[in-house]
Formats: sequence, structure tokens, C-alpha cells
Amino acid sequence: MWWFVVAVAALFEIGWATGLKYANDGLTWTLTVGAIVVSFVGLLMASTRLPTATVYAVFVGLGTLGTVIVDMIFFDAAVSTGVIFFVIMLLVGVVGLKFVTDEKGKEAQES
Repeated sequence: MWWFVVAVAALFEIGWATGLKYANDGLTWTLTVGAIVVSFVGLLMASTRLPTATVYAVFVGLGTLGTVIVDMIFFDAAVSTGVIFFVIMLLVGVVGLKFVTDEKGKEAQES
């Protein structure tokens, strides 16, 4: 459940990171600020239940990955073998961190 919250927060991070670059009126700036709030509230909620360092690394990794992909698909950012290689490496690192992290570690310490 908390990893799902991290994923949703990362989706909102993609939205606000893109919004910071492309917002140009009151509505888009309002949506950008709303995405910032939702993103960080999700991050804070998840980091109280899961290991903070891993949550932050996964959050930033997914946000970066998503932002690169959004820029490539919607805003014609340059696509090269180097970019693809490092995006795949980032994804492998994020998935690896998620699988090697003990989810119950922090909850057991609180009991």
C-alpha cells in the first residue's frame, strides 16, 4: 500500500516538474502548485511507514524517469542511445531498491 503511495506521489512529481517548465497562466500554475503539495504529502506519508532513504530514492528515480519520458513523448526532447541506456539503468536501480528494502523494518521499530 505505501509503495503505491510513493508511485502516486512520483506521478504528481512528474506533473509539477513538467509544470514548472511549461506553466504559463493562472490555471497551469495552480495545477503545478497543487501537484507539488500532493507529491510531497504522499512522500511524507510513505516515509513515515517505510525506510526514508529508500522511499526518497524511489520517489526521485521514478519522478526523473517519468519526466524524461514525458519530455520525449510530448515535448520532442532528444532521444539518444545514451539517454535510453541511463533511463533503463535508473529504472533497474529503482526496482532493485524496492525489492531489497525491508518494508516491515520501520513498522516493527515503532511497535
